[in-house]
This record gives sequence, structure tokens and C-alpha cells, in this order.
Amino acid sequence: MIEQLTLKQRLFVAFQYLLPHHFLSKIIQGITRIQWQPFKNRFINKFIQAYQVDMSIATREDPKSYDSFNDFFTRQLKPAARPISDVENAIVSPVDGMISEFGEIKNKQLIQAKGIEYSLQDLVHNNQDLIHRFENGFFLTIYLSPKDYHRIHMPITGTLEYLNFIKGRLFSVNTTTTRLVPRLFARNERLLNHFNTKAGGMSLIMVGAIFVSSIETVFNGIATKKSSQSYPAVTFQTGEEVGRFNMGSTVILLFEKDKIQWHKDLSVGKTVKMGEQIGIFN
Repeated sequence: MIEQLTLKQRLFVAFQYLLPHHFLSKIIQGITRIQWQPFKNRFINKFIQAYQVDMSIATREDPKSYDSFNDFFTRQLKPAARPISDVENAIVSPVDGMISEFGEIKNKQLIQAKGIEYSLQDLVHNNQDLIHRFENGFFLTIYLSPKDYHRIHMPITGTLEYLNFIKGRLFSVNTTTTRLVPRLFARNERLLNHFNTKAGGMSLIMVGAIFVSSIETVFNGIATKKSSQSYPAVTFQTGEEVGRFNMGSTVILLFEKDKIQWHKDLSVGKTVKMGEQIGIFN
């Protein structure tokens, strides 16, 4: 699969190594929060046209009702638009997006793309407790494109046990970069949220990317280094909102060995909606 990439794609990735990722993200952060109506309305309308965004499922259907592009980008949806699976022991998708990879964590390695692996140790920033918990466990990676709904919800009821904001780069996380940037998800900035659930330990990792101006949680605001030092012991129900990406990125779920089973219909490249059943816990 790597050999099929074009020269243009390879140059696109090579150029990213040279970019000042955080500086560019700060610029985007400012642009997406401009409230001047002529600018933000045009920006939003162009985006809706380009990505064919269905505003009928948003709680605020009028594009002009949003204070800024970021306000629109992180828009809330009507509850009926994303029903939560009523299967008693369901694990549901935390986001709208495309399944990049999923499966078992073998030899403490996760799959980044076909033929490419990276280590659990690197992903969890050498947290020995989490390495032990998830050895021979399960993982699932979901990519959120710009057109997707960008709020993040709980896949299973759980109580926050551990939180760590991990500084890093902000490479793009699209299909091309996942094939060409080694250890991509372990190199990028990310927020690791670890929960105690009926399926044992579960980590929900929010991975940043280029132009993602910030990762935000409903319980601790914008993620910073201080997020790791102070956080509330809070419980979330299945489907309850946990946070959001201010611009798009990737979510990785980690589960313990023998605790869950992925749904038989899951496949790489499959699109999922928040609340849709993706597995069950034992």
C-alpha cells in the first residue's frame, strides 16, 4: 500500500516535517474565532457548500446564528440525529468518523496502517499501569474528517480515573500521513482520558492534528499541561458528551484483554456515527 502513494503525496508529508505546527494552529485558532459577520458568515457558508453539511440535524439550523466558524464547527446536533444504541451491554462509537484500524494489541503493538505498527508504550507516554492494563487488549482508531460532527461522547459508562495531556507535534492525521509518518499517533499532541468502566479500564485518547487549535473537555476546559495535574472524579453515561475537537482529528479507544468483543460488521474504512453500536462488553 505504501508503494502506491504518489510523489505528490510523499512531498505533502515531507513538507509537514518543516512546518511550524503550533504556530500555524495558533493562526487558525484566531481565524476560526473571528466574529465579524461578513467574514464568518461567508466562511461558514462556503464550508457548508464544499462539504454538503446537513444543517437540518443541528440544534441551530441557521448558519448565521453561530458566533464564529469554530462555534459552527463544534455545533451541537439534535438528540434524534444520533440515537444511542439501547443494547444493554453495548459499546457505542464516541464520534462520527471513519474506522482507520482496529483489532487486538499484540506484543504491545497497535496498527497505524496496513503494514505499519507503533507501540502501546509510546502512545500512553510510558505509563506502566496502562501498558500493563492494555497488554493483549483491544484498540480502535476513528478518523474525523472536516465534514464530520466534532463532539466526542462516552462509548460506555465510566468514571474518570486518570488524565494526561501529552505535548507533541501536530502532523495531519489523514490516510496519507498515517501511511508515511512513523509513530504518528504517538508523536502528535494528545489528551489521554482513562476511565473505570463495567468493561474494566478504558482509555479514550483524543489525538491532535495540524490546524486543530485545541482539544477541549466538558469537565476541564481547554487541554493544557495543567489538565494532568487537576481534574474532577466525574462519571459519564454511555453517549454523554465528554469533549470536542476545535477542528478535526482522531480518537483512539483502548480496552483490556478479554473484556470486549468488536461488532462483526466493523471493518477498516467503514464510516460510523456517534451512538452506533461498535461492540459489546462481556
